Amino acid sequence: MTEQPAHDPDLEDEPDFSLRTLFRAAPRGLRWTAYVAAVLALLMVLLLVTAVAFVRRPVPDTDGELELPGLDAQVEVIRDDHGIAQIYADTDADLMRAQGFVAAQDRFFEMDVRRHVTAGRLSELFGEDGLETDKYIRTMGWRRVAEQELALLDPETRDALSAYAEGVNAYLEQHGTTEIAIEYTLLGLQGLDYEPEPWEPADSLAWLKAMAWDLRGNMDDEIARVMASLDHTPEEIADLYPDYDVDAHPPIVAGGGVVDGVFEQNATRNSTRNPRRPAYDDATVRALGDLRDGLDRLPEMLGRGDGIGSNSWVVDGDHSATGQPILANDPHLGVSQPGIWMQTGLHCRSITSDCTLDVSGFTFSGVPGVIIGHNADIAWGFTNLGPDVTDLYLEKVEGNSWIQDGEAKPLTLRTETIKVRGGDDFTLRIRETAHGPLLSDVSSELSTVGANAPADAPADDPADTGGPDDPDGSDDRGNGYAVALQWTALQPTTTADAVLGLNRASDWDEFRAAASDFAVPSQNMVYADREGHIGYQAPGLVPIRKSGNDGSMPAEGWLSANDWTGDYIPFDGLPNVLDPEEGFIATANQAVIDDDYPYFLTDDWDYGYRSTRIRQQLEAEGELSVQEMMRLQLDTTNPMAATLVPYLLDIEDLGSAYYRDAQDLLRDWDFTQPADSAPAAYYNVVWSNLLRLTFHDELREGIWPNGGDRWFAVVTHLLGDPAGPWWDDTTTDDVVESRDDILRQAMRDARDELTRRQSLDVDEWTWGRLHQLDLHHSTLGESGIAPIERLFNRDGHDVGGGSSIVDATSWDAAVGYGVTAAPSMRMVVSLADLDASRYINLTGVSGHPGSSHYGDQTELYVDGDYLPWAFSRDAVEESADDTLLLNPSDDAP
Repeated sequence: MTEQPAHDPDLEDEPDFSLRTLFRAAPRGLRWTAYVAAVLALLMVLLLVTAVAFVRRPVPDTDGELELPGLDAQVEVIRDDHGIAQIYADTDADLMRAQGFVAAQDRFFEMDVRRHVTAGRLSELFGEDGLETDKYIRTMGWRRVAEQELALLDPETRDALSAYAEGVNAYLEQHGTTEIAIEYTLLGLQGLDYEPEPWEPADSLAWLKAMAWDLRGNMDDEIARVMASLDHTPEEIADLYPDYDVDAHPPIVAGGGVVDGVFEQNATRNSTRNPRRPAYDDATVRALGDLRDGLDRLPEMLGRGDGIGSNSWVVDGDHSATGQPILANDPHLGVSQPGIWMQTGLHCRSITSDCTLDVSGFTFSGVPGVIIGHNADIAWGFTNLGPDVTDLYLEKVEGNSWIQDGEAKPLTLRTETIKVRGGDDFTLRIRETAHGPLLSDVSSELSTVGANAPADAPADDPADTGGPDDPDGSDDRGNGYAVALQWTALQPTTTADAVLGLNRASDWDEFRAAASDFAVPSQNMVYADREGHIGYQAPGLVPIRKSGNDGSMPAEGWLSANDWTGDYIPFDGLPNVLDPEEGFIATANQAVIDDDYPYFLTDDWDYGYRSTRIRQQLEAEGELSVQEMMRLQLDTTNPMAATLVPYLLDIEDLGSAYYRDAQDLLRDWDFTQPADSAPAAYYNVVWSNLLRLTFHDELREGIWPNGGDRWFAVVTHLLGDPAGPWWDDTTTDDVVESRDDILRQAMRDARDELTRRQSLDVDEWTWGRLHQLDLHHSTLGESGIAPIERLFNRDGHDVGGGSSIVDATSWDAAVGYGVTAAPSMRMVVSLADLDASRYINLTGVSGHPGSSHYGDQTELYVDGDYLPWAFSRDAVEESADDTLLLNPSDDAP
């Protein structure tokens, strides 16, 4: 007989909440409803637990011991509490193997997607959605060029690439696909049957092509000028592309000249150019616009090549609170989750002939070495130089030939097969002229570019001998023109040598020797060393064009006068400076040097608002500390506001107090744009509406103003002409608007817009609620499946700054207020005490959403905080959170 529990009178009136009692008390129908609900709840819990397990499964082991085949000796991987790895070994080869292993631990899916993109194989993973991208990339041949580069590299660089690949592959061999990344698990649920291929050295090189594409220069401006030319005179186009003001915005290098092919800081000289301009018809404009739209649809990870830039500056010991140089850098790139950079350190326990590295900083997953950072002797940073290294050519194509100077020349032909997941293979026929691949073969619109448009060269122009059937040069291209792309990155180069050369350099001469290999993308390189020197070097392949072509608009490929000469600006002739008298160097994509420089770099510089603000602050501070350099990186002063706000405050007759209350926000505004600023919110919405009201009626949608530095210069000029034609709204009949009419309407529209978006009370407005930083995973973060997007994306960060501001969180006024590009990382290096340096990443080092390091630097970044940058062994050990020992495998050959 079962013993009954003793009766407790204190519980006599307590209800019994057990499921069994509920089932007994409930009617039969309700019992089953409760049962089903309980089962569903249990299933949901089990699914959640399972999902968490799958999400956490790829998070790597970062403590303990593991085997890494191929190692010569044990390697230590010491990680701090943000997962940043500092690697210690006895040979360069072991450092590279371990770096590849660690990169695969943290970010292999990102690496795998990148190599599929750069090889034109995205369709293998994502089906038809990747096909257009694959066509463009295969046509340009990025992977083919990367494979050709391997033979050009120094043996030490090839060895490093091979060792890095060995480390990646060791990790892949030790883990199943679902253990490598949760993305593979989710894609598997969608039917992807896939096992990653071994990593190859060319996979690392191909990603450098993607970075060159992101920083390619003025190709978008070439197209925009053509689109504007159909509706506007050359004078009106000049209004939209003002000349660079050297007096207002000093170039990076003051003075200097090329003497016998060598740039000297104190020389002088002069040069001229006189290009011809082709005529463009409506079909040309539509086709080039279609090309731009197609290229804009390439994955976000490849960047947009427009509206991005960077800041870097360096001060010498006389301008430093430490008595030694301090160098700062923050490259501005598109935003993503994870971010483009990962921090790492590569340290030889002892520097020997077999072990030469002691370097730390930022690198790309999939690329060996450190791209930006410092070693024990020097520090360096990059900003985009932005030279014109791309040209679009209109080509006369007939059958398998193209025409130049009246001669039919054979096209270079090849055929490639693109495998498409879930679909039929696609056969791509690729054609090239001497200028480059025909991008028009990818686009149906481009295949008829210029149809029925006569060639512009007059019949008596001796430069145009016409085609076989048009000896007078007046060819009527009934079948249209093809469009070819010539770009320096489409030829094999030795940029990978430069990366490791910079990592090993110990002085100015070795730094410049490494920079001479940095072919694409061309960068402004700032330098500092522990001996107290600072410097600047412009590297890269910059083509020398013949007299017919300045690269500002697509050129006539049928005239050899428009060709590149085949020569490039010699490295020794590129601007450089060591220890300038003013004691600092500031670069922010402004003009490198004045117009007297004998070689053509570009006319499409950033207009210099950021660089001028940086210079002003460096001059005002006198001596700067690491903390003051950090504060300058976070400067949110809007350089256009000081020009525009007085005009806005002069506007009267706004109407009721409802509109005047908003205007009053600007009266005591200091022109800064922190996230919590109400005046900044109002100003930027006024700016957006001003651009809309002024230009949308007269410009094609594809070239509406984005509101960046060029538009600062455009509007500044127009403000001085209150009755100028650009102010008139062409959509209104019998009314001619003036500047003040447009400003008044922009202010009224901005007040109404912010009332709708945020609040009736102007004091409750904030810039950050408009200016959101959303970090999206490049593939599954755009899946359209809400739970998956929530897993991978990190959205909704209120940030300050703005376009063409030192804290350059760019936005596109033609689209909205959200952040389109931002400082992808920030670093400040103290050459007096490397351990006193600071850095921060946009996201975190991990690519696993289940890792605590997936986005653990983002809130710090948004708040303007930095992390200590441990470099010395003592500092690294003091900050250690995990230590992983990688041991040679007993089974290694």
